[in-house]
Amino acid sequence: MLRFGHGSDESNGSPPGPRHAGIHTFTLRDFSSDPVHRRPRLLDRHLLLLVTVGHGTQEVDFRGYPCRPGSLIWAQPGQVVHHGEPGGLDAILVSWAPEAIRELGLAPVAAPPGGTGYWQLAGEDEDAVINEVSQLVVDCQRHPIGDVAVDLLRHQLAVLLLRLALLPGGPERDDRRDGATDESGGTYRRLRYEIERSYGQTRRVEDYAGRLGCSVRTLTRACLAATGRSAKQIVDDRVALEARRLLAATDLPVAGVGRRLGFAEPTNFGRFFQREVGQSPGAFRLRHRGPARPETVLIGGSAV
Repeated sequence: MLRFGHGSDESNGSPPGPRHAGIHTFTLRDFSSDPVHRRPRLLDRHLLLLVTVGHGTQEVDFRGYPCRPGSLIWAQPGQVVHHGEPGGLDAILVSWAPEAIRELGLAPVAAPPGGTGYWQLAGEDEDAVINEVSQLVVDCQRHPIGDVAVDLLRHQLAVLLLRLALLPGGPERDDRRDGATDESGGTYRRLRYEIERSYGQTRRVEDYAGRLGCSVRTLTRACLAATGRSAKQIVDDRVALEARRLLAATDLPVAGVGRRLGFAEPTNFGRFFQREVGQSPGAFRLRHRGPARPETVLIGGSAV
């Protein structure tokens, strides 16, 4: 009988060493047996979750995804995941460091930064993904040491990710609406990547327009066509999301969260968060972490 995580450190969430090629396999039930792992966690690794048993919900960036056998979720570094109580749900989890397959020269197959992949697999797609994941788990256990083993595991992971890129639906690449033209869609995608680089330094749409070499009006039109929201709303959404991540999954003080996001005064951050989220930063943290002193637990075991 296949035992996921046998013979390694998967049960405590510690990162695999180089001998595992930066790839880590375990089960949701075993991982969630530790109450610490039921809290919201900020990922420093990619995480793929394939549901094998039961029904329930898994949360990524505060959005619940309905799960049943064949459900597949791909969360990325920087996102917050929350497994909660294990209940009757179980899944195979595969995590890997961003550099694990970088040297293979793959074109990006994930969603844009912060995007979540979610599929309900069926038929031949389900069979193929289950086979790929199962073989990766087996080989992680059978061949943990050596250069050839490292190459094998990384190439198997690459095949799995390329297969996911071919699935209908795909990761949430840019939320484009039918009215978005190729030109406006390209402008919107460029803005999203620029926001990822700069949201902690500026929230001014004028700054983003200058960096992208276009007008504020062009940015706003592109965002409205792609999402129905203005460029300013897109920027503020991203800042508010990062604030929620840091409040829910780290022990950084509220004022420190604000400073990291470019707010010189805690009161300004508090007003911004109240406006965007509908409650104070303290109330949000209490709701998601409870009254105890927060503990920072990353999927890879690093401390924030």
